[in-house]
Amino acid sequence: MDTHMDLLTELHLLDKVPTLERLRAAQKRRAQQLKKWAQYEKEMQHKKRKHEKKRNVVCSKKVSFEASVALLEASLRNDIEEVCYLLNNDFSPDLCNEDGLTALHQCCIDNYEEIVTLLLSHGANANAKDNELWTPLHAAATCGHINLVKILIQHGADLLAVNADGNMPYDLCEDEPTLDVIETCMAYQGITQEKINEMRAAPEQAMVDDISEMIARGEDLNIIDAQGASLVSHSHI
Repeated sequence: MDTHMDLLTELHLLDKVPTLERLRAAQKRRAQQLKKWAQYEKEMQHKKRKHEKKRNVVCSKKVSFEASVALLEASLRNDIEEVCYLLNNDFSPDLCNEDGLTALHQCCIDNYEEIVTLLLSHGANANAKDNELWTPLHAAATCGHINLVKILIQHGADLLAVNADGNMPYDLCEDEPTLDVIETCMAYQGITQEKINEMRAAPEQAMVDDISEMIARGEDLNIIDAQGASLVSHSHI
């Protein structure tokens, strides 16, 4: 059976597949938020380094970043030597910030192909999800980074991953060459419109199943969670 590594080398042999039904009104709000966040982090780190240079200290102290901050900051700077050093010193490639963003997410936004390859070679999860359920493939597809899309698919990226807005990577891709790659791979994997619809409806179906189980156990459906909402109110959103 062909492997993911074999897949992209055979794409040119496949006939152009019919365009799958997709949401043309795909939202880019989350991608813009990610880019703004990355830019903000870069600016903050720049200001921090500038401030530290101005400080007149008698005894130099080595700044010790929290593990996740160190890896994310090095990735934002596209500092492959620092990223490599951290990974070789047992830093997990899947460390994330408070928004759930991993270094792989960030590098897929900024198109840092070399670091993406490095992270994946150290076992980074190609299907890591942030707080909005965006995977690195969502980010790369939205930004039209075709090479990163190919690399992620080679490493098992889920073509049917659904984010919090109900969008799959192909829904968010407006770059035609990149979209052709995604759709060709979907066809190669035998993904049908029926399967797409099934995966898109999975979160709602899971909620229905949870409610059914709670009813069967006689549990109160109006219990308020940490966000101040009940399971019943969630089902009406």
